[in-house]
Amino acid sequence: MSDQLFRWLQSRLTSHGFAVTVDGKDGPLTRKGLKAFQASRGLEPTGNLDQVTTEALRTTSSALPKGVIVPDRDTPAEKATHQPSKIVWPRQADCAAFYGAPGSNLVQIEVPYDMVLAWAPDTRIRKMTLHAKVAASAQHVLSRVPEIYSVKEREALGLHLFGGAFNIRNKRGGKSLSTHAWAVAIDFDPERNQISWGRPKAHLSHSDAVPFWVAWESAGWLSLGRARDFDWMHVQAARL
Repeated sequence: MSDQLFRWLQSRLTSHGFAVTVDGKDGPLTRKGLKAFQASRGLEPTGNLDQVTTEALRTTSSALPKGVIVPDRDTPAEKATHQPSKIVWPRQADCAAFYGAPGSNLVQIEVPYDMVLAWAPDTRIRKMTLHAKVAASAQHVLSRVPEIYSVKEREALGLHLFGGAFNIRNKRGGKSLSTHAWAVAIDFDPERNQISWGRPKAHLSHSDAVPFWVAWESAGWLSLGRARDFDWMHVQAARL
């Protein structure tokens, strides 16, 4: 199989709860995960990707048979899905030095899949305002989302619910500026991922969201949920 096909396979396995490293490479962990997935669906556990297995992988993770255990976020296998990035964004305290004055150097990117305002779902979001230094990176990650998830899966996870990006304001409950002030943060589905909620209450803390967070981490972005188990709606191009 090609690297691209292996990456798709690994992303699908992870979304179904069989966490493997999403690196596009063949390996024993991927084959073991594939065999476990096949066995869970009553298929012969060959560890090979055939047409029947491919169709099964395309279904949503909600279609898992009863009795299949989806691993918790803190299992060693799932931690291995974290993808270190060669891109290093500044620390939060250094945002002003790196990005400039809040609200400066802004650009708009095209949203590559259907998104709506979380608080007004009849309003379609076609563009997103971000800082010029992070725009290409965010565009790349967002373009990967439709490759990883089907429309139904994106809607089930709430990845189509835009909670905001550029907004000059302080952190909630704090006196320092939010990373949103520099337009280097994006929120998804705020209603089901409220700032004080941790796992498993926060919707994006579940195993089927792991490929989404891995895509951001591969580009150097930080999930506050993955890092600190709060504000699971939020991803930012700034380190803690």
